[in-house]
Amino acid sequence: MKRIAIVGAGISGLTAAWQLTRPSGVPVEVTLFEASGRAGGIIETVRRDGFVIDMGPDSWVTEKLTARELVQELGLAQELIASNDSTRKTHLLLNGTLETMPDGLRMMVPTSSAALAAMEVSPLLTAAMLQAFHEERVRAPELKRTSPVEDESIASFTERHFGREVLDRLAAPLLSGVFGGDVAALSVRAVMAPFVAMERERGSLIAALEEREGLRHAAGQPVQAIFTTLRSGLGLLTDTLAEQLPPGVLQLGQRVLSLHRSDAAGHPGWIVSSSSAGSQVRKPHSPALDECFDEVVLATPSQAMAELLEPVDRDLSRLLPVAASSAILVALAWTKTTMNLPQGFGFLVPPSRTGQPAGSQLLATTFVGQKFVDRVPAGGHLLRVFFGGDSARALLDAEDSDESVIQLALRELNSILGPQNGGRLPQPALAEVRRWPLSLPQYAVKHLERTTALDHRVAGIPGLHVLGNGLRGVGLPDLIREARRLATKLLSAEI
Repeated sequence: MKRIAIVGAGISGLTAAWQLTRPSGVPVEVTLFEASGRAGGIIETVRRDGFVIDMGPDSWVTEKLTARELVQELGLAQELIASNDSTRKTHLLLNGTLETMPDGLRMMVPTSSAALAAMEVSPLLTAAMLQAFHEERVRAPELKRTSPVEDESIASFTERHFGREVLDRLAAPLLSGVFGGDVAALSVRAVMAPFVAMERERGSLIAALEEREGLRHAAGQPVQAIFTTLRSGLGLLTDTLAEQLPPGVLQLGQRVLSLHRSDAAGHPGWIVSSSSAGSQVRKPHSPALDECFDEVVLATPSQAMAELLEPVDRDLSRLLPVAASSAILVALAWTKTTMNLPQGFGFLVPPSRTGQPAGSQLLATTFVGQKFVDRVPAGGHLLRVFFGGDSARALLDAEDSDESVIQLALRELNSILGPQNGGRLPQPALAEVRRWPLSLPQYAVKHLERTTALDHRVAGIPGLHVLGNGLRGVGLPDLIREARRLATKLLSAEI
């Protein structure tokens, strides 16, 4: 019987363990190590007083089907709900005022000539930005001909197509809101691969999107909601994965301290050393917790993965993309309170050079009750407030109490939403804080080249496999796809 160790019970590790333990006719024994006292990683749902509060990611991109497929296989199809796209609006903070992003944009790109024409009345777009959009279509042959052979940053890619203002006013806040990173450092090929393909095919991104929209309409394909989630929160997904594992597979509070290759005669493999109760080091009197496995799957954050792999293969460890930014999420809930919120899903705060108020530390805010149904009781409101990048790092370094972070979030919200709510928001009935240090991987320029080199290095080490959001996508569907793909290989004759 093949023995498989999985380290890390986030969505990647849980999905791989669940897939490996499904009836398959292949005898395997799986142990899933998790240092903390709960499974799920940054996916967590708090349910209190009728509120459904996701304290990590709250949904996935609908067009990526692997998450939906897993939900259905888990027997949770009835839980699937779509975002309220009929009232979807996103706002940007500009000169202290929330301005609505115009309809017909995919990220920072107009999806058609008609959409571009309608944008001419938007206060968010300057005359120079509109001119840049119109000229981008005309420049299609040039853009196609000069498409770089090498990877480049999102900032460079956007500036080549649309200029600096579009970068600062649209691309930077949108991408920072998703990745919590710097568009001058993020890889366009790793983060926005479809746009790179459009440039190679058509040159003009606007022309390429318009063509795709036309084909979709001609085929009679319905417009999908942008996001999908579970009615009871995404925590239900990871909870169900954990519950459906066979007894003894999930080992909570069991920290893996080290691993090394075993060359024992007749049984080459891996020795995994672990310690219970989340201990960082093994004490002399601790019982021996060394176990032998045929395969080891590392599904931890890249930083922890690098530490475990340093003694195994220093060069491999150094190939891991360990750059990441931190996030702090503050959820604020009000019961039976009248609040005047802009219509839509929430707002983003651009970098300071483009209109962010002096001293503001917010990255984004989501109006949860307007984004999804059944998340907020009647008459209530739920806001998720995000601090990211330098702001989150400063707050983490300062080790501020939860209460001080909550008060900071309220001050920031009052400066933006207070004027239309009698000067300040009322005190919330519920508040939750989660700190997620180094949780948002930064896919730097040439990330794909480094990942390819990493894959080759890992392939040369028998029985070692790596998963996680630092490698091939940060969204739930990407992580689920990679975990299921690896589990299928482990159950086949390929390994």
